[in-house]
Amino acid sequence: MLTQILPSELSGLDRTAFVSALSGVYEHSDWVAERAWDTRPFANRNALFAALDHAMLSASPDLQHMLIRAHPELAGVAASAGQLSLASTQEQQEAGLVTLGHAAQTRMQVLNARYRETFGFPFIIAVRGRTPEQIADELEQRLQQQPAEEFATALQQIALIAGFRLAARVADAG
Repeated sequence: MLTQILPSELSGLDRTAFVSALSGVYEHSDWVAERAWDTRPFANRNALFAALDHAMLSASPDLQHMLIRAHPELAGVAASAGQLSLASTQEQQEAGLVTLGHAAQTRMQVLNARYRETFGFPFIIAVRGRTPEQIADELEQRLQQQPAEEFATALQQIALIAGFRLAARVADAG
């Protein structure tokens, strides 16, 4: 396991080092960490996560859309080509999305295309603990949501993903 940094150590970093330490917690969107830096010090990982979540949720809708669109499609072309971030690669591998059979891969591709056409951004779900079938079923269900509801759901899922990624990097101690 990688050595985790303490929240107190993060709090003592300058802005550039802080953002670098948290790079990738929010997929290709280091602006979230940059905004959270202003709220230092962080008593613990939960306080840090709350600051990051607030930075994401208080951003303009344009920035939030950019954050959502920064995420790759699940079991998509980028995954097949090995073009995902390290975190996304690990998450999709652990969920079994990189070794799908032909029928499951085709289903995901069709659903991903419908989703992107409907909402204008990729389907986002925290895949940890889910099977490929559960993920595809959820994608199908979420296609029924209204755009504003799905936008909010995508941000909630990004928060879950960020929470998992943060827990892997930052110790729970104060």
